[in-house]
Amino acid sequence: MTAGVALENLSKRFGPVEAVRELTLDVLEGEFFSLLGPSGCGKTTTLRLIAGFEEPTTGRILLGGRDVTRTPPHRRPVNTVFQSYALFPHLTVRDNVAFGLRFQSASKDVGRRRVAETLSLVQLEGLENRRPSQLSGGQQQRVALARALVLEPAVLLLDEPLGALDAKLRRALQLELKAIQQAVGITFVYVTHDQEEALTMSDRMAVMSEGLVQQLGTPKEVYEEPATAFVADFLGVSNLMTARAAGGGLVRLGAAELVAGRGDHGASGEIRLTIRPERVRLEPPASSGENRLPGIVERVVYLGPTTQFVVRLNGGPTLQAMTASGEAQTPYAEGSEVTVVLPRDALRVLSA
Repeated sequence: MTAGVALENLSKRFGPVEAVRELTLDVLEGEFFSLLGPSGCGKTTTLRLIAGFEEPTTGRILLGGRDVTRTPPHRRPVNTVFQSYALFPHLTVRDNVAFGLRFQSASKDVGRRRVAETLSLVQLEGLENRRPSQLSGGQQQRVALARALVLEPAVLLLDEPLGALDAKLRRALQLELKAIQQAVGITFVYVTHDQEEALTMSDRMAVMSEGLVQQLGTPKEVYEEPATAFVADFLGVSNLMTARAAGGGLVRLGAAELVAGRGDHGASGEIRLTIRPERVRLEPPASSGENRLPGIVERVVYLGPTTQFVVRLNGGPTLQAMTASGEAQTPYAEGSEVTVVLPRDALRVLSA
């Protein structure tokens, strides 16, 4: 599969601030690709560079194999959907969607057909004559998406388009947006700080920090195999502990000796250990076996589908464990003594 978007050693400086640093990555044609990271990490600047709203300080941008680094925005085969939908309040849904077609050479019949097909794709049939003020937030988001898709761009850029919606509607539209992308088959580059959005929709994702890509991979790879402490901490909830490694996966956490089956087995000296809360198990006190540590339950939090346990290891750090609330009633109340199990295949060494 060819690259829909290729960034080669891309950098962008704003005075002394380097917002994007020597960024090189390929977004495959027809891929749903997400740029994920906290505010100020460079993800929106990267999107604006692809769109042509900013010029790079160094590096190249290729779309479909064509160098567009110095091509103005209106001559690039891309369109952008922003968090602010910027719909024309005096125009109907149909006219908002059709607005950009007036600058293309399509006939009126072709334009009407494309508008009708696009409105059907985003499930807005029957609302063609309404104005934006008569629509819900989710419907306005669909209009903005249809207005971009009707122009049939090679690449669609989306800058946190669900950010203004409530949590329940945002989750529903995540699934719809992914289904629309698969239906139209064009490349989506999606910017978000929301981990759930990136995990739900992406074919691949890049986690960014301080203008650099910390890790690139599928959602499963990035979540289950974090390459750095930043990725482990930013993506979902993770237990991060400072320990010392002797090589070969052997580590010492305080006075306890553990075996880590994942990560950098060649590391020695001070390292970080990480394990996801859902992989931590709790057993009765004094149970024996590998990677078992005594602790006390400090807090139990019911979260609906899951229950969170905050456990302090004897003489050590505090860890989180997560279990499904539908499982058998746990006997571990606050103040209970427990054995914390850190399975070796879930315990990962990260070089400090």
